[in-house]
Amino acid sequence: MSNGKSKKEWQKRPFIQPIAVASVCGVFIGLILIMGFMDMRRMERALMGFIENRGISLVSVVQRLSQENLDNLVRASRLQEKKPPSARQSDEFSPQKQLVAALVEIGKEVDANWHADKLSGEYLRRYAEEKHVLYIGVLDRKERVVFENRPLPPEYLPAEMKKGGKRPEMTIDLFNQLGELKKIGFIALKRRDGKGTIIVALDPEGLRYWGIKVAVEKAIRELGGVQSHELSYLLVEDKQGRQLGAAGRLPEKWKPTDMPLSEVLSGSLKWQSRKVLYLGKDILDMAVPFYLNNKVAGYVRLGLDRGEAERVLAENRRNVLVFVTLTIIITFLSMWLLYTNQNRHLAGIVQMERRLEKAERLSALGQLAAGVAHEIRNPLNAISMASQRLMRDFVPQDEKKREEFKTLTGVIRDEIRRLNGIIEEFLTFSRSRRLTLTPYPIEDVLQKLVDLMGEEALAAGVTIERDWGEGTTVIPMDVDKLRQAFLNLIKNAIESITGPGKVKISLNRMSKDWVMVRIADTGCGMTEEEIDKIFNPEYTTKEKGLGLGLSLAHEIIRGHNGEIRVNSHRGSGTVFEVMLPREQPANAKNGSNGR
Repeated sequence: MSNGKSKKEWQKRPFIQPIAVASVCGVFIGLILIMGFMDMRRMERALMGFIENRGISLVSVVQRLSQENLDNLVRASRLQEKKPPSARQSDEFSPQKQLVAALVEIGKEVDANWHADKLSGEYLRRYAEEKHVLYIGVLDRKERVVFENRPLPPEYLPAEMKKGGKRPEMTIDLFNQLGELKKIGFIALKRRDGKGTIIVALDPEGLRYWGIKVAVEKAIRELGGVQSHELSYLLVEDKQGRQLGAAGRLPEKWKPTDMPLSEVLSGSLKWQSRKVLYLGKDILDMAVPFYLNNKVAGYVRLGLDRGEAERVLAENRRNVLVFVTLTIIITFLSMWLLYTNQNRHLAGIVQMERRLEKAERLSALGQLAAGVAHEIRNPLNAISMASQRLMRDFVPQDEKKREEFKTLTGVIRDEIRRLNGIIEEFLTFSRSRRLTLTPYPIEDVLQKLVDLMGEEALAAGVTIERDWGEGTTVIPMDVDKLRQAFLNLIKNAIESITGPGKVKISLNRMSKDWVMVRIADTGCGMTEEEIDKIFNPEYTTKEKGLGLGLSLAHEIIRGHNGEIRVNSHRGSGTVFEVMLPREQPANAKNGSNGR
């Protein structure tokens, strides 16, 4: 597998897992949101159901009390058929008293308007229709009709109204038959100033309406009003829309789209409710069928306070929101941790793949080097033997030429030895190295390299600066190999500079365990991709050479249990930081395995 292919795999792999995790987290968060929403809806239905049940219970109480009051009223009418009414009735006939009182109030209101000269026939017609009574008449002292809402046949007039003599303050006959053809109840009320009489008459339908109205109003009073039951209002109406009883401040009438009133009045709907805002309060507006004598007689409209329920729901919504928010945060945090951990593992795997590829390349390079070195050694041995024979048998007699001859043959001998060393180094590049470690001052190694490379650097327009600090630092090293490593790094720094520039070599005694050699240049710099490749044996940016310099330096530093750090930016130069231990482990002393 090539390095380019590994790079592509490294770019692709990290994005597969996060997409899958994000999808799972999205589904998980969606389920949590749905469950939270369903929980809020479930609690809302439960609370609204509780309020509705309370409203239905209140309506049941009103129905029961109204039925009892109506039964008492009917029972009173039957007793009155057998026994004339007395001025004082027992408590059993309380609904009858209230019915009489209601009709008396009508008579008093008419009398007040007559006294204020506001009375007319048209007024009485509207007033009688509003109060749902059959007849309202005003008689003067001579029993003549002054105002009436409609003509009333003489045979319908009460017997007491046809007699002469002194008239009682009030004549009541609401339940007896007045005439053979019709059943009419009446109240004859003498005016306060004694100047006439006011008659209020009811037909059976009016009597039934007023009887139910009195029964319902008494039931609402017995219920205790709206305050004690957290009611904003309570309204009872019959099927014709006539008000039977009310309590509290009543709202506006419903629009046809507000409430399916026809279904409620038919009994097909047991109740219907809606949420409204009334007088700045959260109200549950309900419509419930109103039953009397086991038949739907109308409906009850009541407004129940749902403020406490809304507070509970608001608190529940906050709790659900906090829970969902924390869950989402934890989910994303878990996803991020999983993503980071996964990428770390993937990075380790890719790094291992790179090392394996590098080992394979080094192994192949070593096998190739073994064959090439074998072919080079034979002619190199012949050259070495020839140089030795020249030094032994062909020394010039002239003293001046002898010295020059020795110099030339020495150069040939040294270069042969160096070339043989390079071949040996090339052969062992991909194999374990045997380092001969001896304590040696690192300042001396660096100073000799500065002296060696000084002329070459000046020729290229590069200035070499050094900073060793004070004192001497002795570390265990293989002097020749470490010198070769630093030489390769310094040559690379000089060659990276085009035109005038500077290479600075400094020594930093970081701690009692480590020293750092820092080689900084003002060259062209490198990109991150190039930094990843510079220590690969086959990678080079030079037109000549094999590109083994930095790879060999890297292997030598690793053989000393050290580390090379590279910091570079394109156009800003490069810094190599070589970390070397002041003491080697026990297995690395006196000829250790460098790798």
